[in-house]
Amino acid sequence: MRHLLETEPTIAVNAVRFVAGRLHDLQQRYRQAMTERVERRVARALLRLVHDAGRRVDAGIEISFPVSRQDIAEMTGTTLYTVSRLLSAWEERGLVQSGRQHIVLTKPHALVAIAEDLPSR
Repeated sequence: MRHLLETEPTIAVNAVRFVAGRLHDLQQRYRQAMTERVERRVARALLRLVHDAGRRVDAGIEISFPVSRQDIAEMTGTTLYTVSRLLSAWEERGLVQSGRQHIVLTKPHALVAIAEDLPSR
């Protein structure tokens, strides 16, 4: 790998960009975990998952791979109980539909408002 990076500058530059991007993402998530309300962190995590692996379905936008509430708790630095409570409340408000390792954002714009701390309408 070292030889490849030394002889192919384009690969080396791309590798540095990739690592720098990951570091920036890590710093941003750490800052969010330390300073933001858990509701915002969970909304941002769901929106990030939809951005990376979402697909349109009749009910809204589905995260196209299995994701558990525990996974979301670990991504956001909170507890399973807190994520379960939030998702249940959001289901009652019609923002999401969730089941066993399955989440559909039925009102993604409402989650954007939560994630960006915009006033509710």
